[in-house]
Amino acid sequence: MDGGMLLVLYLICAYLVGNLLFGFIVGKMQAGEDIRAEGSKNPGARNAGRLYGKKAFVLTFLGDAMKGAAVIIIGRLLGFSTAVQLCGLLFVCIGHIKPVLFQLKGGKGISTLIGGLLAVNFWFVPIIIISFFLFYLLYKGFTVPGLLSLLVCAGALFFIEKEFMPGIIALLVVTIVIWAHKLHWRQFLLIKN
Repeated sequence: MDGGMLLVLYLICAYLVGNLLFGFIVGKMQAGEDIRAEGSKNPGARNAGRLYGKKAFVLTFLGDAMKGAAVIIIGRLLGFSTAVQLCGLLFVCIGHIKPVLFQLKGGKGISTLIGGLLAVNFWFVPIIIISFFLFYLLYKGFTVPGLLSLLVCAGALFFIEKEFMPGIIALLVVTIVIWAHKLHWRQFLLIKN
């Protein structure tokens, strides 16, 4: 198989892996319910935790995070550059947010993004923790500080990789995940409505 075909297959598979919504799986296994019809209707870890408990939160978070990590690791094993691996992360996140297997009604992609970024470089662990803590002091919530800490990680790629393209693709992935949260720009700028 030539390199171009392998790349296309990698990206298609990444999108399909993203379609595996672990919140949906956990909801069906634990309660026989479609999590997308319950609570916030989001098949993510927070909704799973609220509806089904801490174990469901952990299982959903780890399952969705492993999707992102697996796509990065497989891309690395196939010899793809970091930029191509991040394209795989982009596709797995899109697959999670807009899964064709679930009528394009998926989650928000944050767990999948975290798993993928940590697989790209383990130095993102302290970056995420420190930047989350600093943003938490400003915002006193979880969603905005979490998303901003991921934005910091994407920016850090410019310095870690010393290449332009991985940072650009990482910023694109984070932007798509922020868009999936449907947050208004005012929330990021601390402007009150």
